[in-house]
Amino acid sequence: MQVPKGFNVTLFAGEPDITQPIGFCIDDRGRLWVAEAKNYPDKKAGKNDRIIILEDTDGDGRHDKRIVFYDKLEYVSGIEVGFGGAWVMSLPNFYFIPDKNYDGVPDGEPVVLLDGFGTHSNAHNIANGFAWGPDGWLYATHGRSNWSLAGKPGTPEDKRRRIDGGVWRYHPVRHEWEIFADGTTNPWGIDWNDYGQAFVCNCVNPHLFHVIQGAYYDPSRNRPTGRFAYERIKTIADHLHFTNTKTIRAGIGTPEEDKAGGGHAHCGTMVYLGDNWPTEYRGAVFMNNIHGRRVNMDVLKRKGSGYTATHAPDVMRAADPWFVGVSLAYGPDGGVFVSDFSDTGECHHTRNTRKHSGRIYKITYGKPKPWNGDINKLDNVELAKLQLHDNDWFVRHARRVLQERLIDTHKTWSPFSPDPEENHAAWRRHRSHRFHEVDPLLKKQLAENKSVPKRLRALWALYVTEGIEAEGLMELFKDRDEHVRAWAIQLLMNDIRLTEHGVKMLTQLAETDKSPLVRLYLASAAQRVPVKLRAPLLKVLLAHGEDVNDPNLPLMYWYATEPVVAADPKTGVQLLAACKLPKVRQFITRRMATGRNASEKK
Repeated sequence: MQVPKGFNVTLFAGEPDITQPIGFCIDDRGRLWVAEAKNYPDKKAGKNDRIIILEDTDGDGRHDKRIVFYDKLEYVSGIEVGFGGAWVMSLPNFYFIPDKNYDGVPDGEPVVLLDGFGTHSNAHNIANGFAWGPDGWLYATHGRSNWSLAGKPGTPEDKRRRIDGGVWRYHPVRHEWEIFADGTTNPWGIDWNDYGQAFVCNCVNPHLFHVIQGAYYDPSRNRPTGRFAYERIKTIADHLHFTNTKTIRAGIGTPEEDKAGGGHAHCGTMVYLGDNWPTEYRGAVFMNNIHGRRVNMDVLKRKGSGYTATHAPDVMRAADPWFVGVSLAYGPDGGVFVSDFSDTGECHHTRNTRKHSGRIYKITYGKPKPWNGDINKLDNVELAKLQLHDNDWFVRHARRVLQERLIDTHKTWSPFSPDPEENHAAWRRHRSHRFHEVDPLLKKQLAENKSVPKRLRALWALYVTEGIEAEGLMELFKDRDEHVRAWAIQLLMNDIRLTEHGVKMLTQLAETDKSPLVRLYLASAAQRVPVKLRAPLLKVLLAHGEDVNDPNLPLMYWYATEPVVAADPKTGVQLLAACKLPKVRQFITRRMATGRNASEKK
C-alpha cells in the first residue's frame, strides 16, 4: 500500500476470518459489523451470505475477536446498526435483525421491513448501503438497472413505489419510507459534510453528486420516474478519473488513466470528519476507485447553492492486483477502515474466482490514541457534550443514542385525554424528566457557539430528541446563518404538511432571504407542500432572476412547479408570467403543450 508520508496502513482483518466484505458499519463500541457477500454474483445461490462482528480489543489496529452474527442471508449489500439491532439489505428484502444488547446473538429472526427490491438485471447495480442521516432517518442508495417496486410486505403492486436509482430513506421509529432523490447510475455510499450536505459517489462516471431532496440527477436513460423533469442535475465534479469518454474502459491501466485518477468506476463515499488525519483532509470526499486500485480524494468548494469538487492527490494506492475497494469509514480513533472485496472480477466482469478472500485495511496518521468505550453507557449530559467533539464519529453516535432514549421515553407514556393539546402538554412534561439537563446545553450551543457546524449539531440533536418543535424551527427562519435557516426548513418539512399559514411563512422567507442555499431548501420544501397551495411560494421563487446560472436552482424550481402546471393550466399561465428564468419558462410552456395525461418520454 502506498500512502502519503506520515500515514500507516495495517491489515485489520483478512481471510480466513473475513471473506467478500461488501459493506460494513461501526457500532457504538467501535466494532465493525461486516456484510459478507458470499453469493455474489449469483442472486439465486440461496441463503449463504452473513454478518460478522470484528473487534480490536487491544488497540493495535488489528481485530482479535470475531463473532458470526447471522449467516442465512440471500444477497447482502448493506448494513447499519442502531435502535436495538441491525438493518440489513439482503435482496429482495430489507431486514431488521433484533439484538437489543448488541451481544452478537440475534434476539429473533429477521423482520422484513420492505420487500420488492430488484434482482432482475446485472449483479451489482442494486439497492445498497445505509447511513444514519443528521435528521435521524436511515439513508440508502440504489442502482439504476435493478429498479425496484418496493413496499411493506403484502402491499399490492399498484400501491408500491418504483425506485429507479438514487437515494431513499427509512424512518426507524415511524417505519415510513420515501424516495429522497432520483437518478445517477449506480450510487454506492452516502455521507454528509460538516454542514449536513449529503454526497454520493457513482460507480459509473460521472462520479460525484451533491444530494438534494427532491432532485433528479443525470443520466436520464429513459427512466419512467421523473419523466417530466426534462433536464437533470449534473455531477459536481469538475474532472474525470478516466481519459476515454467514448469507450470508458479503453484507458484502464494506461499512464494517462493513472494520472487522471485510475478509472471510471467508484464505490463507497466518505466525507472525512475524523480527528486523526491532518486538517487538510477534513471535509474532503473520499471514494474507492475500483480499476485504479486506490482511494480518490475530491476537495469540495461552494458554488452558488451547491458545490464543485476538484481532484486532489490520492490518499492510498494498492499494488495488489486483486484489490477491489468497496466501503470506507472513519472510527472513534479517527483512523479509516477500507474494505477490499479482493477479487479480479468487477462490475460487468464478475468472475468472482476467489470466494474465500477478503480484507479490511486501516489507514491512520501517526499513532492514534486507542479508544475502548461504549457510547451507550454514557448519560444524557455526556452525550450532549459530545456534540462538540472534534471527531464526528462521536457526534453522530451520541446523537443517535439520544434519539433512541427519546423512543424509550415514548414507550413509558400514553395519551390519556380526548384533548390533543392536553395530551401534548402532558407529553412535554413527561419528556422533560429525562431531557431537562440536555435541552439547555443544546439550546445554548445552538444560540451562542461561533462554529456553524457545531450549531448545526445542536440543532440536529434537539430535533431528534423533540427538544425543538415547529414553532422553534420557524423562529430559526430569522437566524444569522444560512445553513441554520436552511436546515430549519428541512426539519420542519420532515414531519408536517403545511397549512396556508405555513406556506405564507415560507413565501415570506423566499421574498426576503438573500441566500441561494436557503432558496434551494425552499425549492425542496415546495415539493412537500400540497399542489393546491404551492403557487404563491413558486411565484416568488421563479421571480429570482439572479438564479439563472445556478447549477441547481432553476431545475429544482421546475421540479416543484411541474405538478402544478399539470394539474391546473390556468395557474401554470400565472407562474409563466411571474417566471424570470428562461429555462423554466421553456419547461412550463412545454409541459402545458403536452397535457395532463401525456405519455411523452423524457
